[in-house]
Amino acid sequence: MASWRLCQLLIRAAPRTAAFPRTVYISRPCFRAMSAGGIPTDDEQATGLERKILQGLKKGEDPFSILKPKSYPGTKENPHIVPAVNKQRLVGCICEEDNSQVIWFWIHDGQVNRCPECGSHYKLVPYELPH
Repeated sequence: MASWRLCQLLIRAAPRTAAFPRTVYISRPCFRAMSAGGIPTDDEQATGLERKILQGLKKGEDPFSILKPKSYPGTKENPHIVPAVNKQRLVGCICEEDNSQVIWFWIHDGQVNRCPECGSHYKLVPYELPH
């Protein structure tokens, strides 16, 4: 019974509220961010690790090893460079291009190590973490 009376009250009040539309006045015009100087660049709005990466790339560095490493022929005179924070590292070599088998072996600091399967040479290089 109470819900019926509420419906009647809402039906009677609807035409009254529609007759008096509310107008919203804005005292000053709205400004968009682009009108103040354009869209900010990636360098202007980057923070944290993204900012460190962008600053490092500008200097020609690769602070978190996100770029593809330089390719080496793998000979004894010019071995593949393997960065490491320890004195040894486990390396996987895919000896042939279409081979699905990975040959795993350890390389050690201070010497050029050779893959036991294909003969490619690897050299461990100390790497300092940027943070």
